[in-house]
Amino acid sequence: MAMATAATISTPLTLRPSSRHAFAHPKMLRSLPFLRRRLPSLVTVAAVQQDAAVWNAAPVSSVGAASADGTLFHLRVDLSDAADLASSYTAPGQYLTIRVPGEDGLKPAFMAIASPPGAGGGFEFLVKTVPGATAEKLCGLRDGDVVELGAVMGKGFPIERVTPTDAAETLLLFATGTGISPIRSLIEFGFAADQRADVRLYYGARNLQTMAYQDRFAEWESTGLKIVPVLSQPDDSWKGARGYVQKAFLEATNIANPTSTGAVLCGQKQMLEEVTLALAADGVSQDKILKNF
Repeated sequence: MAMATAATISTPLTLRPSSRHAFAHPKMLRSLPFLRRRLPSLVTVAAVQQDAAVWNAAPVSSVGAASADGTLFHLRVDLSDAADLASSYTAPGQYLTIRVPGEDGLKPAFMAIASPPGAGGGFEFLVKTVPGATAEKLCGLRDGDVVELGAVMGKGFPIERVTPTDAAETLLLFATGTGISPIRSLIEFGFAADQRADVRLYYGARNLQTMAYQDRFAEWESTGLKIVPVLSQPDDSWKGARGYVQKAFLEATNIANPTSTGAVLCGQKQMLEEVTLALAADGVSQDKILKNF
């Protein structure tokens, strides 16, 4: 209502220099300072009301280390009392903003939802601690602490473009860093991996100590997915792919039929750009190269 009031007040204040009597009425002259003072307060009230309507308070149900080096954390939020928010998450790749109450000086963090849609009564996130940011505060929370979640945003990965399976008998997944979060959501939500001829996940990290979800690899591969870990700074014992995800893909690329190939990408910008160019050069349709933004 406040925003509507502000809009109504603004209409008669339109000044038309061509009119000789624009300022003829003394009551109008006296009302102008009041209106100038009143309008900002109306806008502020509207913003507060809008802000209050967007944020959903929810308790943290668990926080724990997600990597051996202590830079990544699993965060789970209980949505038992926020059923509408939970049900609004319908597609892997969607995301939201999250903030910690009382930390008004910090910008809310954008977080992709790591758990698949419909997975119980909560959301899971993979959080990388960033000094002086909301992410650092999130990583320091304890069970029972409260966070505030914004509305679920985005349309997620447009999986319908690579469905049914013969539309993409080869499906290539690419992730770097915390970009694995929405990819995890997609894998565990399911996309008929076992009904496709070739499904690979190229997953890049600095080393094994910074690679999340290693405990899930066996489960993921049981669905028909082949995981290709790519380490940019591995130790001498590492026998797998080295360097960056895009380099590993270019060296091992083996696309039998580009017209029946799709890809899902999430992570570092340079990786996204270079892999997209490589896939397009091989004849993969841009329409089947999926991103969540």
